[in-house]
Amino acid sequence: PLEIFGKIITSSLSTYSRFGETMNKTILLTMLSLGISVASRMKFWNIGAEGQIIAGGICASYFALFHSGWNHWVLVIVMFIAGAVGGGLWGLIPAWFKTKYDTNETLFTLMLNYIALNIIVFLREGPWRDPGSQGYAKIARFDKNAALDKVFGIQFGWIIALVLLVLVFVYMKYSKQGYEIGVVGESQETARYAGMNVRKVILRTMFLSGAVCGIGGMVQATGSDVTLTTAVAGGVGFTAIIVAWL
Repeated sequence: PLEIFGKIITSSLSTYSRFGETMNKTILLTMLSLGISVASRMKFWNIGAEGQIIAGGICASYFALFHSGWNHWVLVIVMFIAGAVGGGLWGLIPAWFKTKYDTNETLFTLMLNYIALNIIVFLREGPWRDPGSQGYAKIARFDKNAALDKVFGIQFGWIIALVLLVLVFVYMKYSKQGYEIGVVGESQETARYAGMNVRKVILRTMFLSGAVCGIGGMVQATGSDVTLTTAVAGGVGFTAIIVAWL
């Protein structure tokens, strides 16, 4: 076992390029775990992080592809906001149906993953297809101006992940809204008795959960991949569920 554990460490950390690749995966996994943990605290089983990453990545990629001439930092900020809004709205869809029709959020969020994935396929094959792809359908690489900068040789997303980590921790532990999330998760009847608007809490929380995941999609597309592909999520959204519980 010690030999195997040693190989795991050396394979992922022994060279600078391996360390950078490990960090890229860690950045995305951290963000998605944060987003899922917010919803899980409310006992809302968000299995749709994959779709929320994709939605955030699509919205951010629009600006990266068609507004790359903007000032770099203005563009980065707009892509950040677009990623958050895209992921948040994608997370809001199952929350609305849950509060309106009491749908099963596990199945609903799971199915939305595949819808989001096929939106990328549609864009790749149609309106966003790279004309210079020479018969191979793909979306063009982003202009350098639309790519996230590197800090210490690693894309800027690791700083965003650390900031989100602190913000989510403070929000969940010390804010009134964070307290409401915990109460709704323990008992919706108790929350209603205490005067909380349960429907509003569910909608707000799932928007936040999706927004954090959507930011992860923006970071992955503009920081690691520098393009939009169907592998932007890469199954990390499912791994993040386990990480969030741990």
